[in-house]
Amino acid sequence: MKKVLLLLACLMILVSGAPVLAAEVEGDGKSYELMVSTQLADSHPYCQGFYALAKRVSERTGGKLTVKVFPSAQLGSDEDVIEQAIQGVNVAVVTDAGRMANYVKNIGIVGMAYFADNYDEVMKVQQTNFWKENVKKLAEENGIRVLSFNWFDGARHFLTNKPVRKPEDLKGVRIRTPGAPAWSRSVAALGATPVTMGWTDVYNAVQQKAIDGCEAQHSASYGLRVYEVLKYINKTAHFQLLNGLIVGEKWFSTLPASYQALLLEEFEKQGKITAAEVIEKSDVFEGMMVKEGMEVVEVDLAAFKKASEAAYEELGFAEQRKAIYKEIGKE
Repeated sequence: MKKVLLLLACLMILVSGAPVLAAEVEGDGKSYELMVSTQLADSHPYCQGFYALAKRVSERTGGKLTVKVFPSAQLGSDEDVIEQAIQGVNVAVVTDAGRMANYVKNIGIVGMAYFADNYDEVMKVQQTNFWKENVKKLAEENGIRVLSFNWFDGARHFLTNKPVRKPEDLKGVRIRTPGAPAWSRSVAALGATPVTMGWTDVYNAVQQKAIDGCEAQHSASYGLRVYEVLKYINKTAHFQLLNGLIVGEKWFSTLPASYQALLLEEFEKQGKITAAEVIEKSDVFEGMMVKEGMEVVEVDLAAFKKASEAAYEELGFAEQRKAIYKEIGKE
């Protein structure tokens, strides 16, 4: 009788909609470890997402596949770690389309100023033949495997110690930005002088007057405490920052097929979860920076969008943008 009651109780739990653990994934009996490298602080939603992902991966493989998170550039610059990944090191790197353009040029358009207006638009691009073909080139021609590319981190804005309302206000202003052409040429077209350096170097660089400001998304700006050294949040929203996680094909190919599928599934799943969290918290981060003393400046958005066109012409992306817009139904 007790066995019958126990069986009925289990059935009731299932029917009631209680959470069901994901199926365990069998490997080849060997143990594998994946490091995740990011410039972002441990408090950033991305890192919290990686920890959640790591827990699920370990549980589903019985501890045979583990994921370890290394925030705040502990493993080095993104560019250096990407090269290590290509050479076969067991590391995943948070990256963006601008940096991936160093390997497949055309993919860089996704990282250009005002290419997309929001998360939904930039995600539509991933369904295009353009995107799929370029991701394939990353793998087949450059040894880079995309685990997922749906980690949205919000809009990026200029952060300075003087108010910026139009492109002319950025003349002579040294702004830190990543070194990839999609980033640097866009920032230059918008009026600033781009300066390449690691994100974790920004705080000290502003203090030492090596730069006059930066451009970044709210989650990263708050995590780096830029409100202590910069005064204005100039709401340009020039980049809609979509990041991805990549590993080297050399290391990825050593995994059992079941573990490969698991990583693709879990990184895609967590990317969606974290993107939703970032979107929800964007205004919260801005509010916290304002509370710390920063001021929000509304800008002439039309003027900035017009200025950005020069970068598309310079990098040869103007016609490509038209083709992509047509495919996703954007006028």
